[in-house]
Amino acid sequence: MKITQVETIRFKTITNTERDSDGHGHPGPERETTQTLLQIGTDEGVSGYWFGANAQAIDSLVKPAIIGEDPFYREKIWRDLNHRQRLNLGTLSDQVLMSVDLALWDLAGRALEQPVYKLLGGLRDKVPAYASTMCGDDLKGGLATPEDYANYARWCIERGYPAFKLHTWQPPYAGAPDPKRDIEACAAVREAVGPDVPCMLDPYHYYDREAALFLAKELEKLDYYWMEEPMDEHSMSSYIWLCEQTSLPICGPETCEGKMYVRAEWIKAGACDISRCGVGDVGGLTPLMKTVHLCESFGMRCEIHGGGPGNLHALCAMHNGEFYERGLLHPFINFDQPAPWLHEHGELMDDQGFVHVPQRPGLGMNINWDYIEKNKID
Repeated sequence: MKITQVETIRFKTITNTERDSDGHGHPGPERETTQTLLQIGTDEGVSGYWFGANAQAIDSLVKPAIIGEDPFYREKIWRDLNHRQRLNLGTLSDQVLMSVDLALWDLAGRALEQPVYKLLGGLRDKVPAYASTMCGDDLKGGLATPEDYANYARWCIERGYPAFKLHTWQPPYAGAPDPKRDIEACAAVREAVGPDVPCMLDPYHYYDREAALFLAKELEKLDYYWMEEPMDEHSMSSYIWLCEQTSLPICGPETCEGKMYVRAEWIKAGACDISRCGVGDVGGLTPLMKTVHLCESFGMRCEIHGGGPGNLHALCAMHNGEFYERGLLHPFINFDQPAPWLHEHGELMDDQGFVHVPQRPGLGMNINWDYIEKNKID
């Protein structure tokens, strides 16, 4: 089997979210936007797919590199693209590598008529999810106050989520960042959900050491489960210092460049208690599983960053990750509604808080081809 087709399909769709000037997502008015679908096809008629690919990078850099390759040689393809990143960092990002790698995993599953988590070596077919909020905002009844977070946390627990994570206020919102206000929201959530629900915090990512330690010490009192990325992750020594000062588990790195290599350095240096990784952070499912097994060899959890099919299939093939991150959630957003380009939601959660991995071949995406064709941009 050889790769004969690498195509990025562009189509119009509707969204009800928007990004602020710092890049954080929030509810917004319904508007038209553009989505992309990467298709990697073969001479045997089997294709793999992934939504959200960068069309320019795929056409100019990826397509010439992988046409004619065996699609089952994912490791070879991933390593080649990884090495090409050195002189193409402006265009060949980890997000591009992720798109190619996930499309190839999808292709393999479709070719073998098996879901990807079974190709990885299945462990389970469902994972408990935590509710992961959008960042704080100034919307009345949204996530504008500590009480808003508490009310929404209460609703999420009633919905079935076994755990809850706050993303608190970030610039450009007035008054942000403010560690004391972050703790007010965390305290309100703890009071709302009771002492037994695991709660986590992902705050502003550029606090200094004093503010990060203040957050950690206050979260110790509230019996929080972990904290993520309160400081610039390029300063590993700051995280070593923080871990030495607090009993609160510190989870990271999340967005620091370096794939599995930087996570190995953090573990070795004692800069984290729980590692953190997702397909989008390291360039795909292939390097994510390398990271998972790295953490396993150190007896450390690897809590998966973000949702989506790649991360869900990884979680169903590993034992050292506890939760699926479902979100980002907001009182004004119906997260249970599937994307219009899919016939059904790929992250269905039952009343007990478990997200079930799709059993269809590949990544399990039930693509609405009629919708894509109707809205295709030539």
